[in-house]
Amino acid sequence: MTKRIIGLTGGIATGKTTVANYLANVYDLPILDADIYARDAVSIGSPILDAIAQRYGQEILLPDGSLNRSQLGEIIFSHPAERQWIDSIIHPYVRDRFLKAIAESSASTIVLVIPLLFEAQMTNLVTEIWVVFCSESAQLQRLIERNQLTPEQAKARINSQLSLAEKASRADVVLDNSGNLADLLKQVDLVKNKAVSSPTPYTP
Repeated sequence: MTKRIIGLTGGIATGKTTVANYLANVYDLPILDADIYARDAVSIGSPILDAIAQRYGQEILLPDGSLNRSQLGEIIFSHPAERQWIDSIIHPYVRDRFLKAIAESSASTIVLVIPLLFEAQMTNLVTEIWVVFCSESAQLQRLIERNQLTPEQAKARINSQLSLAEKASRADVVLDNSGNLADLLKQVDLVKNKAVSSPTPYTP
């Protein structure tokens, strides 16, 4: 069976989760989420969490032994080399989880939500790429409000990713989330049943 594998990506706080939830709830599509796999990678007792604690000290852990995500975020968004190190140990784990889930799924269409689809070089996992796009000002404001960040913190997180313009230029489908929710979901409806004319072969 030829699988249609949609790689859903975009910038931080552009609306990827909104689109994924809509595809799951309205179209009953299976959603595989890189963020969930990444959280599993650093679960208590995991080798990856042990490696992080060895690198940054026990203070990177909360009292219950779990990862202090906010503290790690301050480190990696301020030091690109540290972000690269974290990515180098988490991305292979995430890729393996995707490969296993895709192989085990009987669905003809699967959605992979991968915020760092391009940065993590996972485009070969999908047959088409959807990018959720919005204006830079809207993205910044949404991130500040959602994560309760200062403008400087929000900008650092946005700048740590490939630009939205670059992602959009490499997409098969661009969903513009600069307007309201209804407009965004209309775009999803239009492209959901229209497969990309020249899909990329799935090559695990």
